[in-house]
Amino acid sequence: MNKILWKILVILGLAAPFIVYPVFMMKLLCFALFASAFNLLLGYAGLLSFGHAAFFGGASYVTGYLVKNSGLTPELGILGGTLFAALLGYLVGSLAIRRQGIYFAMVTLALAQIVYFIALKAPFTGGEDGLQGIPRGRLFGMLDLGQIYSIGGSPVALNLYYFIFALFCLGFWIIYRTINSPFGQVLKAIRENEPRAVSLGYKVERFKLMAFVISAALAGMAGSMKSLVFQLASLTDVSWHTSGEVVLMTLLGGVGTVLGPLVGAFTVVTLQSELSSVGSWITVIIGVTFVVCVLLFRRGFVGELGRLLKKSL
Repeated sequence: MNKILWKILVILGLAAPFIVYPVFMMKLLCFALFASAFNLLLGYAGLLSFGHAAFFGGASYVTGYLVKNSGLTPELGILGGTLFAALLGYLVGSLAIRRQGIYFAMVTLALAQIVYFIALKAPFTGGEDGLQGIPRGRLFGMLDLGQIYSIGGSPVALNLYYFIFALFCLGFWIIYRTINSPFGQVLKAIRENEPRAVSLGYKVERFKLMAFVISAALAGMAGSMKSLVFQLASLTDVSWHTSGEVVLMTLLGGVGTVLGPLVGAFTVVTLQSELSSVGSWITVIIGVTFVVCVLLFRRGFVGELGRLLKKSL
């Protein structure tokens, strides 16, 4: 069943730009990867971070700067953003994992606010205007990611979409393999009973730090992808609101499930897109939706479905 499900999801992803507005789908893929990376940390390592936007937004700025000002190709720009997020994750994680629970969350939030302040004041970030006009460039110097095709009378950037989709599949596969590896089993053991994991001889802090770095790197990859899609890196990407959104996506879909973050990201991004006309009321509507879902689906959408099917999803 798992193989059939994966094949169906891949086919849907390949066919999506011919059915749904491509920019919406690319935004969804970016946030789905972001939520999946966050879920790796919260759902499997038991670490709640309130500052994951620092990696998401920080990588988007780095990718935008490398592609726009340094003239790098998009794949090198995304690689640079991902490596920056991994390094930042190592620095933040090295400080944060010394604390547990709410103290860990507050340390990540405080360090993320420092990144926000740097993005606001640094001369190369564009300040409140953000880093605009990021070129999509040519993949490997050959394939133009900005090329527009006309499908059914509608302009579609197919090259960019399939590049983003390929990166999403790569990131999601890394998360899936990490979860189902011996390393992932140790993370689950730490989440369930950390003192017992210590008594078995595992270096708990090292495993937590590794999980933090992997999660930060993949969150950075998602942010780098988003900067190419919208050709913009802004303060919104590094704000605490974005950190809150990814927590919301993960909780709605189901913490500790593989497909939960995808469903949660789809729910939030769809609500934001469909309700954009109501202005600031969208925050109220999403908040009410979250409260109702938490009351009715305590394990999240996918978590409750897995409980009913008696199957891990």
